[in-house]
Amino acid sequence: MTEIQRERMEQLVEELNRASAAYYNGLQELMTDYEWDARFDELKRLEEETGEVLPQSPTNNVSEDNTAGQKEAHEFAALSLAKTKQVAEVVKWAENRPVWISWKLDGLTLVATYDRGRLTKVVTRGDGHVGTNITHLAKSINGIPQQIGSQEHIVIRGEAVISYQDFENYLVESGEDYANPRNLASGSLSLKDPEEVKQRKIQWIPFTLVSREGKLDSWGERLEWLDALGFRTVDRELVSKPSPENIQACIDRFTERVTGEGHDKESFPYPVDGLVITYDSTAYAETGSVTGHHATRAGLAFKWQDEAAETELQEIEWSCAASTISPVAIFRPVELEGTTVKRASLCNISECERLGIGSAGTRLSVIKANKIIPKVIKVIETVGTLEIPEKCPVCQHVTEIVESQVSGTRTLHCTNPTCPAKQLKKYARFVSKAGMDIDGISEQTLARFINLGWIRNFADIYRLGAHVREIAALDGFGERSAANIVKSIDKARKVDAQRLLIALSIPKCGPDVAKRLLNAYAFNELMEIASTTDDNDYFASIDGIGPERSALIIKWFKEENNTLVLKELLNLIQVTQEQPKSEGSQCKGLTFVITGDVHHFQNRKELQAYIEARGGRVVGSVSASTSFLINNNVASNSGKNKKAKELGIEIISEDTFLSRFADAQESPETENSLEKTDSLPENPPVSQEKTAASPEKPAQNIQLSLF
Repeated sequence: MTEIQRERMEQLVEELNRASAAYYNGLQELMTDYEWDARFDELKRLEEETGEVLPQSPTNNVSEDNTAGQKEAHEFAALSLAKTKQVAEVVKWAENRPVWISWKLDGLTLVATYDRGRLTKVVTRGDGHVGTNITHLAKSINGIPQQIGSQEHIVIRGEAVISYQDFENYLVESGEDYANPRNLASGSLSLKDPEEVKQRKIQWIPFTLVSREGKLDSWGERLEWLDALGFRTVDRELVSKPSPENIQACIDRFTERVTGEGHDKESFPYPVDGLVITYDSTAYAETGSVTGHHATRAGLAFKWQDEAAETELQEIEWSCAASTISPVAIFRPVELEGTTVKRASLCNISECERLGIGSAGTRLSVIKANKIIPKVIKVIETVGTLEIPEKCPVCQHVTEIVESQVSGTRTLHCTNPTCPAKQLKKYARFVSKAGMDIDGISEQTLARFINLGWIRNFADIYRLGAHVREIAALDGFGERSAANIVKSIDKARKVDAQRLLIALSIPKCGPDVAKRLLNAYAFNELMEIASTTDDNDYFASIDGIGPERSALIIKWFKEENNTLVLKELLNLIQVTQEQPKSEGSQCKGLTFVITGDVHHFQNRKELQAYIEARGGRVVGSVSASTSFLINNNVASNSGKNKKAKELGIEIISEDTFLSRFADAQESPETENSLEKTDSLPENPPVSQEKTAASPEKPAQNIQLSLF
């Protein structure tokens, strides 16, 4: 081995291991899959040429994780798969035997074990031989049932993934910064608090049944068996005769789902980084040997072949989005994967320096990584030097270069904390289908409009019509696209209150929280209370809200800038809200606390609905503002009874409540009519529409909750 070969091998080992550590531990990614594969292949080639493998070489090791918990050896080694980009190699590997093709999900592998119908442990993949026990987090991960309908000893491998939509929602609600869904999934499993993990909405998707006591040789039948037990297994397709034509056709069908016309993140919600080919016969698969850390017949990973093209850099566009100002290469258009490509993100300053990016005229080699993302992979010839802007392209504040203490990556940042571009994820949520549902405005489009200075707050989105001619003149738009954007904006001027609450990016206020708030309050009333109350726990008693969310919601409405933007926005839109039909006003202005069992109603929630429909509210604890404590054991010495007596609050039974507040046709004596609950639906019926454009006088300050 020459000294040059050894130095290069040491450099490759260090770079690959550092990138793997970042990848597996939820840190910022240091290189793309394409770049990692290229370095890995170069290292393997050098090892073959020299006949030497360095001790820390990733060709002999699988990167470890640092998730919390005790280390534990796997019952069955979770070895990695050999990979290829050639259909011919897939056909050769299949050996004319039936094979299954499935997604190679881009997440974190977890191994779940069941005994006698109960989940006994969940372990991360780790280095393939030893992982980390994270059973304490299992209840926080969707798709891992605690009990199943089989008494056998079962070992299942699956991928923990986060959908694109849940990833984007989490970034907006949490304010945290992760590179992609896989990073968030990996980082989440290092947490100790199950509730915190639950908020990440991780989905576990089984991709193989490793072992069971009953005999079942077919890989496909094994997954069908898991489906019958209630698992949601990976999508797959059987190729009975793996000829070149059949394999290619199957790969093309999978490829179409992630790259084809009409593809969106809703129809295919989870990230993938290729396909997996598996023998249908598990017995045959187990006859393979182990080479390095690959089991030769356990499966084969197929990654899409990247088509490369040479082109010439025209300019570097500095795009300020979220927390960084990223360089974007604008180059002479080239045809890749059937589309015209003329721009690609360069990620950060370190990436530009690594590639050797210069100024206009620099010769580049570009691809569409995994057939989706344009990527500069190589600089063929550098012309001039890269100029790094000293001012933010959006707000003109001074920029600074920040170097990560963990990865050493150098990124450019705007020093203005209120720069509109730092709110890109919030604007994307605002226009999303779950939010204001403004079709035709993608995150990339928003970034361009922000960088052009057309969007400074949410209300500005409804003023984009003033820029329709300028939009039409932008590269990639045209008059029809511009007109469609304006049309979508006008269509979204009438919006449901729940969509608006979601769109505003109030911390921890997603669809479920918004629905709960608006079930308790009219939008105008909610806005009035949240912006004026001094009680951060005001909404905490609403089921599913709690003190933390209540405080964050109130804080958002109290911030002056949010209030100003919301008022400005409400002048441009019409907010509608369907309100529960009132059944009367017998309880109006009164605050109730309910404790103990109920007899005339099915449960306390039904009594809550009854009071709410008649203008009253229910809180969880007795205070000076409580009107009545409802307790069928009036004479008990419970804490609530004692508190009520101390404050002079009247304690009434359910019968007394009904005698005073029941509708005229209802009474506890009429054949227990309320027990039948025909007139008392658990959810009051929805009827007339109210609009925020014509606010009514807020209801009296009567709280609602139920303990």
